[in-house]
Order: sequence, then structure tokens, then C-alpha cells
Amino acid sequence: MRRVVITGVGCITPLGKNVENTWDALTRGVCAIDMISSIPTEGLPVKVAAEVRDFKPEEYGIDKAMIRHNDRYALFALAAAAEAMRDSGLEAGRDVAPDRFGCAIGSGTGGIQTFCKEHSAILKGGPRYVSPLFIPEMIANIASGNVAITYHAEGPNLPVVTACATGTHSVGEAYRMIREGRADAMITGGAESAICEIAIAGFANSKALSTCDDPQAASLPFDARRKGFVMGEGSGILILEDYELARRRGAKIYAEVCGYGNTCDAHHYTAPRPDGKCATAAMKLALSEAGYTAAEKLYINAHGTGTPLNDKSETIAVKQALGEEQARKAVISSTKSMHGHMLGATGAVELIISAMTLKNGVVPPTIHLDEPDPECDLDYTPHTARDYKADVAISNSFGFGGQNACVALRRM
Repeated sequence: MRRVVITGVGCITPLGKNVENTWDALTRGVCAIDMISSIPTEGLPVKVAAEVRDFKPEEYGIDKAMIRHNDRYALFALAAAAEAMRDSGLEAGRDVAPDRFGCAIGSGTGGIQTFCKEHSAILKGGPRYVSPLFIPEMIANIASGNVAITYHAEGPNLPVVTACATGTHSVGEAYRMIREGRADAMITGGAESAICEIAIAGFANSKALSTCDDPQAASLPFDARRKGFVMGEGSGILILEDYELARRRGAKIYAEVCGYGNTCDAHHYTAPRPDGKCATAAMKLALSEAGYTAAEKLYINAHGTGTPLNDKSETIAVKQALGEEQARKAVISSTKSMHGHMLGATGAVELIISAMTLKNGVVPPTIHLDEPDPECDLDYTPHTARDYKADVAISNSFGFGGQNACVALRRM
């Protein structure tokens, strides 16, 4: 089994259109949640979201034809991949054989904005009004395919779709590809752009979204006042490499990917398992594979959605995975309090945040945690960032369908 490291990162988030700006905003406790501006909200039960404002794909070297022929979610992925590839300095054909270079970029909803647009077209004018590009723009694997085309990644291509766990599962599966010798390098992560009328209405009607109209009080992970998550959008892309390849070419290394847990609650199609048993198992698998010991300092980027059921069951799972004493020593935060819940992209972005936490020795906060829930009684880093030199970080993601994913990173 080979060692796997992160050598490049890129992201498009509501907090910033690159990693540097996103990280700066996170450590300052900036809230990117605001009133929705991209769609009309009259009649919708939810008026707030964390949008990516003033996104210009041409600034990332994406050509006009690609911009015209891709859904917004795929453009986010292409832009984040451009930053990550520049950051890594990796080049197919020079540093890695194209057939040993793969791609694993997932999405929870795929091109749902394209779906909405073309549905309106068929209702208005009939079948002949539907674009011939409807299917390739809408499908959830097209971001992974187009990124692979752009960077000549001819190896394994595995777009994962596991709802809110998509980004974390994508990175975990890419890690396994390299660890097991099936690839030497992978472009991996997630992308999402689901701030549209039908998605907002659907999530709201399932009682998943916060209906609070105050942007500063809508996303409240682990707070007693929490009532649901806030929709976000964006993309997170990581470049994973075999450690020996990265070392030989003198690549910058953010962290080592050293553990992965993948389990299913097998309980309910939307609600998490109350006893946290299977989320616990995912964390234990990742930590065990990472070789984590109680003597090490641990940071946890929590799934922390701000829904009543998730935050309580995740707290239980952390205690069960670590034991009560160790759980109280762990430093935890939910960055969704600032960037919202980016669905299939969120796990990848949060793994980038976890890597930056290890590299920089700073834990971003859980903002607006003014009234802690007595049943969520761990150290969630309220209000302000904290200096903390963690040895190991894990990032949790849990999705509809009972999907549980946990990836562990180690400081190098």
C-alpha cells in the first residue's frame, strides 16, 4: 500500500473564488450567507442562501465554447481544477503517464439548473425547444469527464454521487485508487450549483432547510436554535499523488491522506440514524487506517449541518468513535456556519479546509454558536478561530440515503 499526499488545492466558494480568499474569510469568521439574488424568491419558503457572486469562468482560462456548453456546477469544477492543477504543478505526460492519471469529481444533483431551464423550454414550446446539449450538460459525471479532457487524465474516472457525502467519498475513492496502485495521481473533489427554484422548494418542503430570513441567524450548527441547513454552492478540487512521485518532483505537500471510512446507516432515506452507530464506524475506520493514537491532537471538520437531527447524532458518533474523554479533547468546527451546505461539493471543500488547518496550525470557527445545545456538548470552536497544531484531521460527511464518509489527513 502506497502513501498518498495532497499536492494541489483549488476551490470556488461563497467565501472566495480561490483557496487563499476562502481561507482568509474562514479564519476571520466571515459569514457568506445572504438574501438570494440569483433567482426570484417570491412564493419560496426560503429566502437566504450562500451564493457564489460575480463568478466569471473566463478568468480561469475556460474558453467560450466550454462556458456555453456547461452547466454552472461543471464550470465551478473546471475553475477549481484550474487552480488546483496550477498549485500542484503536475502535468500529464511530463510528471505522470496519462493512463496513470485519473479523475474522481462528483456532484449531488448534477446539472439541475440546466434541467430547470430545459423543462421550462419544453413546457413553453414543445420537444423541439429542448437543447441538443441538454443531456451532456445535465448529467452528474460531465464535470469529471470535462476536467479529465482538459488535463489529459486517461486513467480511472469515477464520478461519485452520494448526496451530501459526495465530495468526501470522491476523495476517499481517489485515495484508494492511488494507495492500491491503480493510479499515480488523481484530480478529485466535488461541485454543486443547486440554488434554483425547484431545488430550494424540494429541500424546503422536506423540512431540511432553515426558513430563517436573517442571514446571520440561519445556519446555526450545534446551537439550540438551529432549524435546518442553508444551501450553498461551489466546488472543491484536490490533487492527490503517490508520495514517492510527489517527492521526486519536489512538489509542495499540504497533508497526507491516510484513512477513509465508508458506511451506510441503512435506516431512513433522509434522517440520520439516531444512535450514530454507522457514522461512528466510518470515523473508526478512517482513524484506524490513519494510525491515530490518543496521544495525538485531533481536529474534526464536522458535517455540522445545523439540522436538529444531524448535529445531535454526530455528537453521539464522535463520542462513540473516540470515547468520551478523547472526544472532549478534540477540537471541532462546522464551517457550514460560514459557507453554507454546498451539498456534493461541501465534503471536498471541507477537506481542503482540514488540510489548511493542519498546514497553518489554525482552526476556523463555528460562528453564531451563541446558545449551545446541551446535547451537543463538545468543543466546537465557537465564534473565533484558534491556534491549534493538530497532528491528525478528519472530515465527516453524511448524506441522504444514510451515506457516511470520513477521510483522515495527517500533518507532514
